[in-house]
This record gives sequence, structure tokens and C-alpha cells, in this order.
Amino acid sequence: MTLRVAKLALVFAVAIFYSLVVLNNTTGYDSNYQFVRHVLMMDSTFPGNRGMWRAVNSSAWHTFFYLAIITWETVSMLLCWLGAFIMARALRKTPAAFHQAKRIAVAALTFSLLMWFVVFLSVGGEWFLMWQSKIWNGQDAAFRLFAVIGIILLLVIQPESEAQR
Repeated sequence: MTLRVAKLALVFAVAIFYSLVVLNNTTGYDSNYQFVRHVLMMDSTFPGNRGMWRAVNSSAWHTFFYLAIITWETVSMLLCWLGAFIMARALRKTPAAFHQAKRIAVAALTFSLLMWFVVFLSVGGEWFLMWQSKIWNGQDAAFRLFAVIGIILLLVIQPESEAQR
């Protein structure tokens, strides 16, 4: 039972985290919008780099990218809450039932990992050369979140056994 509660608590923790992220990104819209804007404009990358042709200077595209990130975070949040509630309902059920109840949580955590890896580390970090910026570099935070959520996913996907019941 302890391992099940640990899995459940960590999925709830990710749901809480995303709730705060979505709250911050919607109520403090401009601060993180500026981050996205500067990453896309590549205005703090190394001077004279040959990748500047990738820069996006349209405020409409900046808004689109930022709203897409907020949407991705919102979907991750909702899926984590749903997954955690489904897991909570199955907490005292058979190992097979609890394992089945983890499906939405696994999807939520995977969806979240894809955001950090694709959007921030790949597109932001490599395509828009975010790694070159001393000011607008979110790679460390993105990697940290990718690692934490990845570790939680690895725990959650562990199979259930009768001994854990």
C-alpha cells in the first residue's frame, strides 16, 4: 500500500505543480511571455551567429507560441488531476485494477515530458539556440523538470503485485 500511496502522492504533486504553473502563466502573463518572445527573437544569442535566420520577430507568433505552451501545460494539469483521482479511487483495489487506473496518469506524465523535451530543450534550446543566452536560457529548469517528472513516471509505471496490496 505504501508504494501505491507514493505513486498517487507524486501524481497529485505534479498536478499541483501544473496548477501553479498555469496560474502563474495566466495571471502573470507578461513575465513569461517576455521569456518566449526573447527566445524566439534570438536577441541575446551570440553576436554574429549564423542561425539568426531562424529568429521569429512577429508578436503574433510570439503570442501563438506562448498560448500553445499554456495550453500544453493546462492539458498536462487536467490529465494529472484526472489521473490522480482515478488512481485514488482504485487505491484499495486489486493490483490489476490499480495498474489499469494508472493509464491516464502515465499519459499525463508522458505528455508533460514531451513538452519539456520537445518545446524547451529541442525547439527552444537547439532550434532557437536558447543555450547561447545568458539571460533567456531556460534549459536548466526544463531539464530539471524533465528529470523530476521522468523519475515520477518511472515509479508510476512499475507493475503492481499482491504483496503491495
